[in-house]
Amino acid sequence: MNRLLRYSLLGAGLLAAAHASAVGTRRFTLSKSADFRGGDLKGVAVDAAGHVRAGLNLGSVPVSPGNAIWAALPQRDGSVLLGTGNEGKLLKLAGGAVSVLAETKALVVTSLAEAWGGAVVMGTLPDGKVMKWDHGKLTDLVTLKGTEHVWQVAYDEKKKALFAATGPEGKLYRISETGDAQIYFDAPEQHLMSVAVALDGTVYAGASDKAKLYKITAPGKASVLYDFERTEVRAIAVNKQGEVFAIANEIKTGNQAPSRASRTDGTPAAPTNTAPKTKGKGTLYKFSADGAPDQLLDDGDEHYTSLALSDDGRPYVGTGVEGRVYTVDASHNSALVADVDERQISALVLSGKDQLVIGSDPAVAHPVKGVGGPDAVWTSKVLDAGLRARFGKVTWESTGALQFSTRTGNTKEPDDTWSAWSTGFTVPGMIASPAARYLQVRARFATDPNAVLSAIGISFVTDNMRAVITSVEAKDPDNSDNDDAIHASGGPVTHKAESTIALAWKVDNPDKDELRYRLQYRQVGSNLWFDVLKPQEKLTKDNYTWETSDLPEGRYHLRLIATDELSNPPDRVTRDEMESPVVLVDNTPPVVEGLKVNGKRVQGVAIDGVGPIARIEFSLAGSDEWTPFYPTDGIFDEQREEFDADLSGHVPALPALVSLRVYDKANNYVIRSILLK
Repeated sequence: MNRLLRYSLLGAGLLAAAHASAVGTRRFTLSKSADFRGGDLKGVAVDAAGHVRAGLNLGSVPVSPGNAIWAALPQRDGSVLLGTGNEGKLLKLAGGAVSVLAETKALVVTSLAEAWGGAVVMGTLPDGKVMKWDHGKLTDLVTLKGTEHVWQVAYDEKKKALFAATGPEGKLYRISETGDAQIYFDAPEQHLMSVAVALDGTVYAGASDKAKLYKITAPGKASVLYDFERTEVRAIAVNKQGEVFAIANEIKTGNQAPSRASRTDGTPAAPTNTAPKTKGKGTLYKFSADGAPDQLLDDGDEHYTSLALSDDGRPYVGTGVEGRVYTVDASHNSALVADVDERQISALVLSGKDQLVIGSDPAVAHPVKGVGGPDAVWTSKVLDAGLRARFGKVTWESTGALQFSTRTGNTKEPDDTWSAWSTGFTVPGMIASPAARYLQVRARFATDPNAVLSAIGISFVTDNMRAVITSVEAKDPDNSDNDDAIHASGGPVTHKAESTIALAWKVDNPDKDELRYRLQYRQVGSNLWFDVLKPQEKLTKDNYTWETSDLPEGRYHLRLIATDELSNPPDRVTRDEMESPVVLVDNTPPVVEGLKVNGKRVQGVAIDGVGPIARIEFSLAGSDEWTPFYPTDGIFDEQREEFDADLSGHVPALPALVSLRVYDKANNYVIRSILLK
């Protein structure tokens, strides 16, 4: 599809969605990488640009003897050896069948390497043993003193030496064919978890609990190639050009993955089937032959558990939470190429003739059959319409032919109550699946292995749900918004009298339709309603400022009417209405009658047309300090309040000029001056 046509279609889709929203039509749009990654990928890949294409086509071979696979090693006869935990077995996968070669009696076989002309060496834990499998016989090659964990072994073909990364003392051992072990490097960290040997004999080791990558050129001669400032360097790989690839993770306290996760004390934990409490963060770096770093991947949601290089030198990483495999090129274009049912990708073999993706929890081996294939299917995540919906037309953008189908249901997770997958269709059209809240769409790539999917749009209309008004109120500027709170008493009046009243309301709007509101008012005791809004005024907010300067004083009720007419055709419009509590309209100050002065006593009556009287206070002329006093009955709750105030304690000597100030509930006030003789 040419660019102009593509943008034209997108523009048309957006216009259609915007126009349709006026009559309640909504639209699912999937166009980003995250949109496509959320579902199920079988034989397809999703790249960072949001393109779906053919990916790794995987088989499936359950590995029942072990609950986690820690290591995989291809053999020249086409079989693959597997190291397991928590039973410490050496398995052989050949012809789709798994057999037990040896039981090591260790808890875990952590790593495998071919050494010394075809022998297989194994790192184990927790007894610090390196074992050898040769000509059908299992022997202990060496037990490393002070070592509990042999995390990884790597063989130097040039020097015929084996290297073992260990813990908890952070030592790298060099081991001969006869089992003679020498400390090659002693790191300050507790654990060396990974090791790899370059063709020139340079050794690289990754540490934990501080994720440092060491470059070791001779016994005891090491430098830090990179400090990741994380908790572990999980795996290292070196290509023929001397470029180094390494994955490092930030594993938070309490996070345990089924392989080499960190315990709360920083010591890597034994394997477990328990899902991690929190997800880690993974990163993949490439280092050039001269040591220049290049960050290829950075994942804030998942930690990386495995690393492998393909025959063309491209790196692949496996994740420890969602069981996914990612790859990335030199231009940092990443792609999700496989998504298995198992929680963790514990090992990868992606070079040579026999390639594997190894999943753990549970343990399953996935032979790589190729790229794409007749079963290459992308299935979307479950799309939630929020309410029961009728689904309309599905459209997509792609190069190459694809076959689409849909299914619907009313449970968040698809189950037997969902509809069957619809008949496949190859051109955009109406969805035949029945009305429901949830929808899934899938695309088959069997027709054209070179097809690329880049966008999907699905229109739908939900059942129209009536919006229900739950409250209508006039806000009191002197009180808290929390109606249940005990408001502060006393204190000066802080707000000026206003002729406007702030109205606000709350509405339950289950289908999120745009609502239109109308306001009316009536005086208490009258049945005549009048419109607050002007004839052409359209109110869609949940608040309104009511101007009352042209209204007579009094007590009023407001009526709020809510409709969804802006989102639905006339025959589907719903409405709700509610009356407010009494709202006071008071724009004139109170009056003081019968004002009398007897020595230092002041008497009188404060009267308001609407009421109630809210505060009475006095001030000595020139002091700017106002002192409140109560009415005669001790509480402000009426339009008419008598008062009799003894000012003896506040007026030091006579004569004195006193100001009397009276407020009503709307903060209107009157001031009277009094001369005490």
